[in-house]
Amino acid sequence: MNNISMNKEISTSVIKSETPVNRGMHALSVAPMLDWTDRHARYFYRVLSKRTVLYTEMVTTGAILFGKGDYLSFNEEEHPVVLQLGGSDVNAMVECAKIAEQQGYDEININVGCPSDRVQNGRFGACLMSEPQLVAQCVSEMQSATNIPVTVKSRIGIDDQDSYEFLHTFIDTVARAGCQHFIIHARKAWLSGLSPKQNREVPPLDYERVYQIKKDFNNLTISINGGIKTFEQSQAHLQHVDGVMIGREVYQNPYLLAEADQILWGDNTPVLSREEVIETMSDYIDRYVSNGGRVWHVARHMLGLCNGLAGAKQFRRFLSENANKAGANSELLKAAFAKVSY
Repeated sequence: MNNISMNKEISTSVIKSETPVNRGMHALSVAPMLDWTDRHARYFYRVLSKRTVLYTEMVTTGAILFGKGDYLSFNEEEHPVVLQLGGSDVNAMVECAKIAEQQGYDEININVGCPSDRVQNGRFGACLMSEPQLVAQCVSEMQSATNIPVTVKSRIGIDDQDSYEFLHTFIDTVARAGCQHFIIHARKAWLSGLSPKQNREVPPLDYERVYQIKKDFNNLTISINGGIKTFEQSQAHLQHVDGVMIGREVYQNPYLLAEADQILWGDNTPVLSREEVIETMSDYIDRYVSNGGRVWHVARHMLGLCNGLAGAKQFRRFLSENANKAGANSELLKAAFAKVSY
């Protein structure tokens, strides 16, 4: 059967809680992912879910203060949207926090989790876990200079500094400076010897350590990240912590987000069909192309939209082969979707 009509129910089932859902803003967020969570990806995710918190790619203080590009632009529809900031120079961090607030960001998140050599050379990312006082100073002065929350995303440890006491001390020190929300990737990071990709896969997950942090700091908002792929897993984590952050699984299977509001927050709004998503994104593409953009800049984030359906491979191939051609418009997206059947 070819594409179903827009008003027909999709086949996936919505799992709702039997009791009223009373979850905070950060129950689900999409992780900051370099080269992936740009403003086009975030707009796409916002079409799928109205409640999920969206994060920018990590943007360095140097790019904001001295770069020639516009690294902070976003669509108004993206709210709530968080700027993830990379840096450690307190004055630069404060200046960037002010700019982010002026631009309209809802929060600023400090990157204390990325293990790449390039990031370490800039003295930010995961290596900052060994300098909790510096992170605390950044948080304190950034919050004093702005009226939006400053949060921290970290690992559970780095190298041989991977005891629970090490993580506890880091959280305690930074929380005393005013940070109320920590997103913790439940793996430690090796600062040498492993690539960033390996650091997302090789160090073992330790969810219990993050759960214990929540028990010890019950007044803080604690979100968990790492290896989470389903809402069933998310709901299990939410029995222990306040929020779940999902990264690559959302990028590879974005339609996962279509049921997020209903499953995690208990909303009664209808789940968008893929047809409705295609129609909304077609309008967005046409606006973007009319301003000089290319379809591929948007469509590359949509390659996984039809995963699991017959014709998904043809959908991906058609977009990949044609979306970067001059003169392409939203009709190309619709032509790709016509290759999918249910």
